[in-house]
Amino acid sequence: MNAPRPEPVAVIGAGSWGTALAIQMARAGHATMLWGRDRANLELMRAARCNQSYLPDAPFPAALLTEPDLRTAILRCDDVLIAVPSHGFRSTLELIKPFVRAASRVAWATKGFESGSGLLPHQVALEVLGARPMAVLSGPTFAREVGAGLPTAMAIASPDEAFASDFAQRLAGPNFRVYTQADILGVEIGGAVKNVIAIGCGIADGMGFGANTRVALITRGLAEMMRLGSKLGADRDTFMGLAGLGDLVLTCTDDQSRNRRVGLAIGRGENFAVAEQHIHQVVEGVPAARAVHAVASKAGVDMPICTEVYRVIYEGKPVSAAVAALMGRGKRPEAD
Repeated sequence: MNAPRPEPVAVIGAGSWGTALAIQMARAGHATMLWGRDRANLELMRAARCNQSYLPDAPFPAALLTEPDLRTAILRCDDVLIAVPSHGFRSTLELIKPFVRAASRVAWATKGFESGSGLLPHQVALEVLGARPMAVLSGPTFAREVGAGLPTAMAIASPDEAFASDFAQRLAGPNFRVYTQADILGVEIGGAVKNVIAIGCGIADGMGFGANTRVALITRGLAEMMRLGSKLGADRDTFMGLAGLGDLVLTCTDDQSRNRRVGLAIGRGENFAVAEQHIHQVVEGVPAARAVHAVASKAGVDMPICTEVYRVIYEGKPVSAAVAALMGRGKRPEAD
């Protein structure tokens, strides 16, 4: 176990992912303060010593405390980790801004382009909080498995090497390995695009197309991810790592993925809105489909799978027509 840091870390966002990361950090021996918007739910977590709503089988380590007062949570900590859905990222930054000190370091586990602006999380954070050490945590993970302490590997990306290394040490444990790198742009693009491809894979499986189709979508989805990343200035090698290919394969192939489950329902002919409601949690691929489509269109990047997923969700295109559009595309070199 790493030597515990004397100051605690604040985790902002008490959903499944924020709770899992807080548990992991406390499990590694670091004092951790978990804050969420729902004070009543925080009190239930404090009393039960677990998040009964999302991770009932993951007890809180002794080092994890819930903190109902946001100001207290932020002011007591030098490092802040934000784990909220992409649509709430900017508002969460605005919420913590009055309490974040000049020396505070901020990381997040939020994935997706901001709807409307097309900005990535690090660009939103720079707008709201100004220049400071920042990092993104991403990779092939499900909250339930992290909460259970199952072997997991992730990536943390930051242009500040010292911050990335330090935060990796906070999270690392016998069953939790964290790799560091500098390409925050590539890591965030991978985290945004993979959710859209996962909906596409779910649709294909829901239609009964089988393993050949699923692997083709993953492989060509990776090509789309790399194409957009290269255009926006990311390192292509990033997309062959945990936050690119790793996260893509996980999200496209396991039914713990909310994005995949929505796609499965659509592929089986179920109503999209009803399918999304049944999941009872945010399905990040839904807003991501619109945001990725807008960013790719503006950048002039061809992303046919993401485009067809967007058209199915937002334009009501029949899935059979979307499949025909993809299969009827003109021949091209695989490297394109």
